[in-house]
Amino acid sequence: MSAPAWERSLEVHTAAQTHALAAALGAVLETGDLLVLTGELGAGKTTFTQGLGEGLGVRAGIISPTFVLVRIHPNLPGGPRPGGPDLVHVDAYRLESAAEIDDIDLENTMDSAVTVVEWGRGRVEHLSDSRLEVELHRTRGGAAASAQTPETPAETGASPVLDFDTDDDDEPRTVVIRGFGPRWAEAPTLPGPETMPGAGPLPGTTPQTPERNP
Repeated sequence: MSAPAWERSLEVHTAAQTHALAAALGAVLETGDLLVLTGELGAGKTTFTQGLGEGLGVRAGIISPTFVLVRIHPNLPGGPRPGGPDLVHVDAYRLESAAEIDDIDLENTMDSAVTVVEWGRGRVEHLSDSRLEVELHRTRGGAAASAQTPETPAETGASPVLDFDTDDDDEPRTVVIRGFGPRWAEAPTLPGPETMPGAGPLPGTTPQTPERNP
């Protein structure tokens, strides 16, 4: 698996900051972009996706697609980005392979949408040569919960971690964003301490650019 071109870690302290960070990211997304979203129960995946929807200017009402594999949220002609991409929101938790992803025919919608796939790691990378990976980690209880990824319940006997919550609390969270491929050779400009108080880079962290082989 290829290394990311860059990585950025930020700390958000409220659900409103999670939403605002995602809205800023959504404002720079374009048709065909692929985003892989990972986070344990209560990590803020729904709030983050709602923020993306606001930044994209799509119809409100984004909820977790747990019981419906794919939800399409159309661009609003009267919104902030008329004529912009739709948002396709996918839950890949119950899908076991890239072949099952192909069965839901995301390639047809990528030409007109931004595609956000929860639990998509290892399943959707073939859809595009570029992607963003976003991980949300809770400060409290995150380590135990994050161990129950889609790849581990069958092996460990643990109960699946399903995110039914649409109301994320104000517990601090770490948001890690990584860019892959030519589309994301450079990191987008995102809110920092001066524009979103309390959501600046974690102490001691800086954007990271992995070494590249010539």
